[in-house]
Amino acid sequence: MRFELVCSMTFSGPISQHLEDISKILAEADEDLLKRGVPKGVEGGASVVDVSYGEDEIELKIVSDRYVRAHDAVLRLKKKLSQEMGRKHHVGIRVVEIVSYEVTFNIASEPEEPIKIPFAEGISFDGDMCRLKIGKLTQEQLGKNYVDRMIKRIKEKVDAQFYKGKGEQWNLLWRSEEKEMNWEKDPTLEMEKRGWIAKGPTKGKWFYRPKAAKILRIMERIAIEEVMDPLGFEEVIESMMVPFDTWIDTGHMAGVPNEMYYVSEPITRDPKEWEEFVDHIKISKEVPMELLRKLVSEPKSGICYAQCPVVYWSLKNQTIADESLPLLLYDRTVPSARYESGGRHGIERVDEFHRIEPVYIGTKEQLLDLKEKMIERYRYVFEEILELEWRMAKVDPFYLQQAGSSEDEQDEEGTIDFEAYLPYRGDREESEWLEFQNLSIFKKYTESFNIKSQTKELYSGCSGIGLERWASAFLAQKGIEPEYWPKRFKKYYGESPKGLKLL
Repeated sequence: MRFELVCSMTFSGPISQHLEDISKILAEADEDLLKRGVPKGVEGGASVVDVSYGEDEIELKIVSDRYVRAHDAVLRLKKKLSQEMGRKHHVGIRVVEIVSYEVTFNIASEPEEPIKIPFAEGISFDGDMCRLKIGKLTQEQLGKNYVDRMIKRIKEKVDAQFYKGKGEQWNLLWRSEEKEMNWEKDPTLEMEKRGWIAKGPTKGKWFYRPKAAKILRIMERIAIEEVMDPLGFEEVIESMMVPFDTWIDTGHMAGVPNEMYYVSEPITRDPKEWEEFVDHIKISKEVPMELLRKLVSEPKSGICYAQCPVVYWSLKNQTIADESLPLLLYDRTVPSARYESGGRHGIERVDEFHRIEPVYIGTKEQLLDLKEKMIERYRYVFEEILELEWRMAKVDPFYLQQAGSSEDEQDEEGTIDFEAYLPYRGDREESEWLEFQNLSIFKKYTESFNIKSQTKELYSGCSGIGLERWASAFLAQKGIEPEYWPKRFKKYYGESPKGLKLL
């Protein structure tokens, strides 16, 4: 890895009388300051290889390696020169500007397609070598590690092309016995025909009338009484609005920005400012979009994608007492919103859905023990109450491959998917099963949100229980006639709602 940077530093006053002092400071920095961070016994670091002087500015050319990157060297020199020159001559550095910056580094393989990223003037490849030419960055952007993140982003994009098509690594862990299926119909279509559900007022949403609504509520009750309560989870209530910085910390903002629903706030509540907007509504019976755009702010938050980010946010920079570990929480109040576009299907793949989100934080040993207990509770529900045909698989999603998770770590941590056979999709071995439950353990989020304990290293995880997914798996196998449902589920369900008849 090689860094070659040219920058200018503009002082707050003339420096022609102080060139000897500046040269001395740069020479001393070359011997010590720009070598800090280099391992003992290793040659390297940053060096100032050329200097030119103006009336109130200097231009530096800096060459460096990975131990002391050139942009870090610039910031070190700026601070040193400001201190020394300010103390002795009462001049400091007012502006730092990047004239040119080129970084050369190794990549996994040469990409097949061109790669573009912000702030780059050019990106070229020669075999496993990348040459990045960086545009003008401010001192603030240098200090915020833009350069390191640009390099990382290029490597991610190269890896994405290299791994394209490999998708998700999937390994079967366990499979139930084959069950007798009650029918082979799509439950969504049948419920819609009978008036149990109706398409919602906007795309990817459903209105659940009494009979369908009760099924979802019974799934919720089973999950709480048979999984959450026995394991000691406690309920929280959270906001459905998630600020962007929280999604940045969890990785959602960079990972799935194309699936978010974004929220804009009114710029003002003053009725006078909205008067023209209201006039248009009353006269045209249509929303004047151009006027609306002027009256709402740019989005700074979005609607809940999953409940766990806000739980982590609530504990950001907090220290959890050891006696409270493992911390077991769940939310069931906030609906989730995900833009599915052409991927929508039935009630199992929608833009708005309802979940219980268990979130757990503790030591690795505590969470691995909890994982086994949760699997047993889920197994009891799926086998004894719902009587499903289902399976468990260890998955290593593509985004985790790109994050560099090792296979050893993923053996104990990572994600388990629970999948159910859907008869209406076809043959067991050839059709796609429905992922209707998962369970994950990671270290990422306690680090991202700086959540600590008194003495222990913390891990975290979640296990979203999608009520529509549970209902889809159950109804696809058991049908929508209560007389054919398993006895234990019918005991939970009780009497069927009267519902309504539409003419």
